[in-house]
Amino acid sequence: MFESAELGHKVSKEAWDKELPPLREALLDAQFDLAEAKFPVVILVAGVDGSGKSDTVNALNEWMDPRHIQTHGLDEPSDEERERPHMWRYWRMLPPKGRIGIFDGSWYTWPILERAHGRMKTSDLDQDMARIASFEQMLIHEGALVLKFWMHLSKEAQKKRLKSLEKDPKTRWRVTPRDWRHFEMYDTFRQVAERALRSTSTADSPWIVVEATDPRYQKLTVGKVLLEKLRARFDSPAPKAAPVVSQPPMALDGLNILKALDLTKRMDKKDYEEELLTLQGRLNLLTRHRNFKKHSMVLVFEGVDAAGKGGSIRRITQALDARTYRIQPVAAPTEEERAQPYLWRFWRNLPRRGKVQIFDRSWYGRVLVERVEGFCSEADWQRAYSEINEFELQIERSRTILLKFWLSISQEEQLRRFEERQATPFKRFKITDEDWRNREKWPLYERAICDMIDRTSTEIAPWTLVESENKYYGRIKILRTLVRRLEDEL
Repeated sequence: MFESAELGHKVSKEAWDKELPPLREALLDAQFDLAEAKFPVVILVAGVDGSGKSDTVNALNEWMDPRHIQTHGLDEPSDEERERPHMWRYWRMLPPKGRIGIFDGSWYTWPILERAHGRMKTSDLDQDMARIASFEQMLIHEGALVLKFWMHLSKEAQKKRLKSLEKDPKTRWRVTPRDWRHFEMYDTFRQVAERALRSTSTADSPWIVVEATDPRYQKLTVGKVLLEKLRARFDSPAPKAAPVVSQPPMALDGLNILKALDLTKRMDKKDYEEELLTLQGRLNLLTRHRNFKKHSMVLVFEGVDAAGKGGSIRRITQALDARTYRIQPVAAPTEEERAQPYLWRFWRNLPRRGKVQIFDRSWYGRVLVERVEGFCSEADWQRAYSEINEFELQIERSRTILLKFWLSISQEEQLRRFEERQATPFKRFKITDEDWRNREKWPLYERAICDMIDRTSTEIAPWTLVESENKYYGRIKILRTLVRRLEDEL
């Protein structure tokens, strides 16, 4: 895979002086056009140690307006980053629409290092590469231009480069003992890198391997490729849509997962109040347990309007230390959030260890309200199921306890609660014109809800369906489920 990057490519000083000025001018023009085109550019600069990655990144910042470039030099993750899913740090760094994000080091670094040092199996590397390829495809479907550059040096060229850097007092600091240890493992790193690049070089985001023996050739190549890809994207701005997956057929008898719920389940007030105190006490002790500090917790509450999400959340937070939890009500995205991939606003709010994040509505809005109201394309909400499942898998893999609750009530009970809210002054703020409009689309929402449950209730993140016709019963079922899960985990 690297043979063509070991041929000794060079650019003369004369050619450099001739080609660089018009390239810089064209890149600046393209950068200003990008601000109007409203799509983000993600540039990965990876490669062997000593291959001039940082010099290339510096050149791009010098040639273009650095105020509109976000450059990320990635080293070891911070304590804050270690307490979240592995991809959390990268999601937070994604550039908004109209901007360029350059990553010196990337989501490839850790898997390649782990496999090269024998701390990861080949099968695990392949799984990580599949997830990375899926992540990059998601970025492309969200409109991003993804460019991946691999700076290559042959074994002989790398040794020569490291010795040259070490010999010069001005650059000696750039060569570390780790660089020489990695040089001794050159053949292993090459084999692992070839496997990683081969499995993630796709039609939409291929790897561009650049020979790094000559800095002028290296930088000029990267600059020209960037300009070429930007111009091509300006000429055909619409990204390739994801294929639409056919919907599961509706049952012939009309029965579905929601209609099968027994909404007659009830609990009287006395029993409710007694068990509520008991469960809240157990929940309080569990979240103060020393092992809970090794985990974080994410609670997702979804349900039709007036199903009792807010009341259920309050019964949970009454048992928690206010310093340990945060409630995130989810409404229409802000302008900042619209400039990012759909899941960005949820990734950025994942909690640290020992903390609880409660979502009052969540990332499921894409396959519910956005689907029904036409706020996104069918291709967008169809592919959202797999993206959500992958998101939740990464949450679970990071020692985060994830629970998802769907609160269900009948149309008749919803109408009763709506009318009660309208008649009660201090509850009137809870009812809006949109709530009434949503009632008119009950069958459409019911179909979307059933599809959501069928496609996203997985072994690692199952849905808990809560019969909330009787609020007392629903709240206790939620607390029982939460306490039981914590006891199992801790």
